[in-house]
Amino acid sequence: MSTSKIISSFRLTSLLRSQKDPSSVLQIFLNPNPNHPSVHPFRHSLRSYDLIITKLAQAKMFPQMEQLLNQLHTQTRFPTPEPLLRHVIAAYARAGLPSRALRTFLSIPAPSLRSFNSLLHALLACRDFASFTRLLPHLPRFHGPDACSYNILIHACSLTNDRGRAWKLFNEMRRRGIRPNQITFGTLINLLCKSPQLHLPQAFKVKEEMDRVFKIKPNAFDYTSLIKAVCEVGDFDSAVRLKDEMVRNNLKLDAVMYNTLVSGFLKGGKKDTGFRVLEEMKIGGVKPNSVTCNVLIGEFCRERKFEEAYRILNDGLEGVKPDVFGYNVVIGSLCEEGKWREADDLFGDMPRRQCVPDVVTYRTLFDGLCRCMQFEEAGLVLEEMIFKGYVPRSSSLNEFVGMVCKEGNFELLEKVLSGLVGGGFYCEDVWNTLVLLVCQSKKLLGAFEHFDELVLA
Repeated sequence: MSTSKIISSFRLTSLLRSQKDPSSVLQIFLNPNPNHPSVHPFRHSLRSYDLIITKLAQAKMFPQMEQLLNQLHTQTRFPTPEPLLRHVIAAYARAGLPSRALRTFLSIPAPSLRSFNSLLHALLACRDFASFTRLLPHLPRFHGPDACSYNILIHACSLTNDRGRAWKLFNEMRRRGIRPNQITFGTLINLLCKSPQLHLPQAFKVKEEMDRVFKIKPNAFDYTSLIKAVCEVGDFDSAVRLKDEMVRNNLKLDAVMYNTLVSGFLKGGKKDTGFRVLEEMKIGGVKPNSVTCNVLIGEFCRERKFEEAYRILNDGLEGVKPDVFGYNVVIGSLCEEGKWREADDLFGDMPRRQCVPDVVTYRTLFDGLCRCMQFEEAGLVLEEMIFKGYVPRSSSLNEFVGMVCKEGNFELLEKVLSGLVGGGFYCEDVWNTLVLLVCQSKKLLGAFEHFDELVLA
């Protein structure tokens, strides 16, 4: 940056705040007065440190961020602000670096409960459940774990389907006199609804208690969880009652709720009711989304009405098109019907339709082609899959290698294994299969050497 004036600490703060590019921000911070080399060492303010470290954290420029954190800690008179370290913890969480988040928390001399909650949230975001277990004994040292602390811990239990620990935490929360809130009850209801055949009555009990005892009304998320659960057990009357109860409680019926209800009815064989609800959704002014399209595509594919499924793929609903999930459903269903050419054509047409295939698309088509005994086409899909950095299912790849060997297509096998070598992909199951088969045919030796290269690498 070129300027004739000497930049002061105050002006530097304004410049750092206005700049968007993190690399430019860092350069300005490190050398605020490039045109005045005679100016004695610049004394950065705490605010400028806060701004630059926060911007670097958001940009995931962690080496530079950590260098400035160390500089702030060792070369200035300022103590590192705890709120700033909470920003750093959150940045590590977004980057999937739980160990660094934990290390940052441990650097705080006397961490507050808020910082502890930030760490818990970071570990939850990174799905580092092992660290939760290690941290639980330290919870009492914070003179009052709050509802936020317990909500994060209960959410972790929900993600691991650990209902026993969730109830233990909930009861402990109440013994401590900590009032559960909407998030607490919603998480518990959602956890119980994951196994409706076993825990649906308990889920309704929690719903009743939150209203009667704590005067907290269930929200749309709670109702959606319950509607999905009652549909799974075939209690469609309860699903309708729950929807009507939402209306009485002045809750907005959104696309998520309608999609859940329509999907439940269609999967449960209540096709007419499902389409009536879909019409009600339209009359009520609720705009469908890509999930609505996917729900209908799933139903048409179950009925093997592929023309109707293609109509949704082509036209969508009210201007909304299905996402990659809808394409994956159609491709999988076509393969199940032996229509592998149509599945392969649809796969090839996805980029023109402005829908990018994902790893599930590749796996679905690869598995389908293998089931249809179309190994040459499966090999081409596998080659493209590995080129894009996607990993095939090890079980599918193992079956593919075994079937190609039985077909005696050793040229294809050698080509596939060569591609695996080039992509740096190793699968122990495939190795074991080749070890068994190589002894049965000398023709496998050439292909085996390619896989041996990968192992030695």
